[in-house]
Amino acid sequence: MSSRRRFLGWLGGSSVLGAVGVPSVSRAAEMAHDAPLAQGQFDFSWTERVTGKYKAVFDSPEAADGAAVFRAVAWCDMYKDAYGTDRKDMSPVVVFRHAAMPMIMKNEFWETYEVGKSRKWRDEQGKKWAMKNPLSTGGAELPATQAKYKIETFLASGGIVLGCNWAFGNIVGTIREKDKLDAAAARQKAISLMVPGVILQPNGIFAALRAQEAGCHYVLASSA
Repeated sequence: MSSRRRFLGWLGGSSVLGAVGVPSVSRAAEMAHDAPLAQGQFDFSWTERVTGKYKAVFDSPEAADGAAVFRAVAWCDMYKDAYGTDRKDMSPVVVFRHAAMPMIMKNEFWETYEVGKSRKWRDEQGKKWAMKNPLSTGGAELPATQAKYKIETFLASGGIVLGCNWAFGNIVGTIREKDKLDAAAARQKAISLMVPGVILQPNGIFAALRAQEAGCHYVLASSA
């Protein structure tokens, strides 16, 4: 089985989806507390980089939809194969929100806060709890055929990755609870554990709609 199929199989497997659900009203209120909104807090300059002839936003609300980066890269590759387009002609935007937020976090976060165990997500072999973010290189040197589907490589190629600030409150809350930190310190630590280059937006729906306003076609990036 190819690494691509194993990757998508892991993301689409029932073990990944088993513990993911819609947050309760009380939990949503906690998330909002850990992700305060303030005018001028967010960076919207990414919209100025959505300049390619072809533009698309790949929306990833669920963990199984972590394949959004794969879909975005495949879209760029297919346009190159079909039309001979240059990478600069492509403007792919990926939005991670809701249950997919761990996909923007470094391996250190996954390991320290036991993401796999807490969410009942297993590794590629399906035997152990996942300890690494499957979308991150983690600083490792990978073959080009694998590396191009990782967030860091996608960002380096000019891709844009946005995260939901509301759902990021869940990440902050996890750190605040385990490390016994106040909200401000927990948020600062959470940001330090986020993959560099990911840009938080007021929330995921805002990000997806703002990308469409910038000219992107919308794609719900399922793993199917």
